[in-house]
This record gives sequence, structure tokens and C-alpha cells, in this order.
Amino acid sequence: MIPSFGLIIVGDEILSGKRADKHLPKVIELLAARGLALAYADYVGDDRPRITAALQRAFASGDVVFSCGGIGATPDDHTRQCAAAALQRPLALHPEAAALIRERMQDVAREQGEAFDPDRPDNVHRLNMGVFPEGARIIPNPYNKIPGFSCDGPGGGTVHFMPGFPVMAWPMVEWVLDHCCAQWFNRQPQTEHSIVLYGAMEAALTPLMERIEAGHPGIKVFSLPSVDHPVHGRHVELGVKGPAALVPAAWRELHQVLHQYGASMGPEMVRNL
Repeated sequence: MIPSFGLIIVGDEILSGKRADKHLPKVIELLAARGLALAYADYVGDDRPRITAALQRAFASGDVVFSCGGIGATPDDHTRQCAAAALQRPLALHPEAAALIRERMQDVAREQGEAFDPDRPDNVHRLNMGVFPEGARIIPNPYNKIPGFSCDGPGGGTVHFMPGFPVMAWPMVEWVLDHCCAQWFNRQPQTEHSIVLYGAMEAALTPLMERIEAGHPGIKVFSLPSVDHPVHGRHVELGVKGPAALVPAAWRELHQVLHQYGASMGPEMVRNL
């Protein structure tokens, strides 16, 4: 079975509009390149009870979930602590993470022409970025070596935690996909076939949509109305999507019925998901 894939975005700056989220379209792109699809996304502010609740759902879900943001060591970073609370596990300094963080600190000291002092208070504090729930596995960070981490939940869900910075998070998402999810790549190619309908009303299309879904298990029928499209003006995009092998039969029936209705049809669109 191919699991569902989810995304959790953490940070007040996203919800306040101070920063625009870039993770959602990128994760969709990275999954699609591997024949996979995103099932859902959650946005959560820097609030420990809400983050913990979102992670509890993820760990109990049986899904593969990416969590971006809040794994730093400043007072407004809560994700590591919330992961431990959601799993009911203690936090502990991960030895491999600690070694990578020290290596990064040595690199920075060398670049600045300074001697590395591991006991300096700020360097000791930086090790908190390697404090993860017990049993966590690290995710390598090619940008600055400060790792993320992965944890498995009691309900079968796995959450992969990474920073909020796209320059770090996106290569880490790719690493997780290629090293942990390759067995699901391109297992069930998905296709979407749709058509532009002029002058159609969604309410009138509903019985047809229900008929197609009922007659073609595994297929989803969708309608996307638009009132001010720059090319097609007011219209409805009606289509079917699902496993590539099942879409053609559903599309043929849908298209045939539209012809019988005398629908005013525009261009067709086919998209491999």
C-alpha cells in the first residue's frame, strides 16, 4: 500500500503574513516528480498545544508527514519539544547530531579566523539543536550540516522534521524521499483529464458527476468554476482523475454524456499527476 503524504508548516510568521509559505508548492513538485501526491497540509503557529496535537494526529495516521519549521534552539522554537510530548518520549542529545553540530561550529570558527571553544556558552547552547526525542533518526542537512530528524509513531505514522528555511528544507525533503520512500515511486501513475464547459452550472452537473464516480470506482470527478478567467471567461472545468489505467474509460463516458446533453465545450486538458 502506498501511504498518504502530509505536510505540516510551523510558524507564526506564516500565519501573520510576515513570510509567505513556499513549502507547499515545492513539496507537491518533489512528490509529483516521483509519481506521488500530497494528501493534506496543516499550518500551525508557534503554539505548543496546537503543534503537539497536529503531531499526535500525524504519528497516529500511518502517513508519511514532512514538518517544516520550529526545530531551532531559540525560545520561539517548539517543534522538538512538541514531538517528544506527542510521542511521550524524553528528549536526548543525539550523538551523531552533536558531532555534526560541533563540526559546523568548527567550520564557522575557522572561517572567522577564531579558535574553536566547545565550552563557550553559545556553542554549548547550539547543541540543543541536536536534542531530539529518543529513538530519532537524523536527516542530513547539506546546507550547514545541522541535521533534522525522523520519528516513527505508535500508530504507524512517520514524521520527518526539518528547518523552515527552504534552502535547507527542500534538499532534506528530497533526501527523505529518495532514501526512505523509493519503494513507492511511480507505483500508481495518476492522470487528470478535463474539459472547459461554457454556460454550465455546477448544480446541473452534479448528477452526472455522481453517476461517473459510482460507475468507475477509484475515479474522482471534479468541477472548478471560474467567473473571470482571462481567456475563457465564465466557465466550469469538469474532469476526472485517478489511476492512469482507469481514467480513459471514465473520461469516455463523461465526454459522451456531455455530447448528448449538447454542452458547449471548449479545450480539453490532460495532466499526469
